[in-house]
Amino acid sequence: MSAGRTLNVLVTGGSGPSGIATARALRDACHRVFTVGSNAARIEAAAAEAGVGVTPLVSDLASLADVRALRASVAGMAGNVDGVIHLVGGWRGAKGITDQSDDDWDFLERNAVTTLRNVTRVFFDDLAASDTGRFAMVSSTAVSAPTAGGASYAAAKAAAEAWTLAVADGLRRAQSGRKEDPVEQHSAAAIFVVKALVDAGMRAKAPERSFPGFTDVADLAAAAAGLFSTPAGELNGQRLLLSR
Repeated sequence: MSAGRTLNVLVTGGSGPSGIATARALRDACHRVFTVGSNAARIEAAAAEAGVGVTPLVSDLASLADVRALRASVAGMAGNVDGVIHLVGGWRGAKGITDQSDDDWDFLERNAVTTLRNVTRVFFDDLAASDTGRFAMVSSTAVSAPTAGGASYAAAKAAAEAWTLAVADGLRRAQSGRKEDPVEQHSAAAIFVVKALVDAGMRAKAPERSFPGFTDVADLAAAAAGLFSTPAGELNGQRLLLSR
């Protein structure tokens, strides 16, 4: 593990409440944080809210060329990336199976799958080389219990989970599972599983609601920061349930 070393951590999908909370938690843990969004004004405001020292970057993560340029930009400022917390997502639903729309599927596939594929392909070698490489995505309990109305959403999240587990296998094969000269596992890919996320703004808008089973973004942020002090062998390929 890092033994107190300052790590370079990328928070993708950093403009929303979960991105702000996660960037803040990582900064408070003394890491060098880069938070990424597609809209310059929004990601700059989010980085400012997360705290001094959080660096905002703009990238279209659905574009492989943009993600490669993102890596080059971060490398020029700070060197290789040690961790990626992938928070890009979104929700689209319908009444049932027959009205699942192509537009909704395209949106979900782009945000839940394509962005994750691009980010992991571009940053895999950095994470594998780091002595504390970590990748994590946020998935949903809907993957294990999909509904007809949420078919497209659950299917996209399931695909993202499968890809992440493949990343975990790639990290294992590069380290502890190597046929020749295996080394202790030092990099890991894991999945945070939630029912849904809740933040202070949501609670303020609906003070009468209790949000049962929801995970507070502060708890997600703490779990993300905790990845870097947890042994990789315990994390790699795991689905970590954060729902209450």
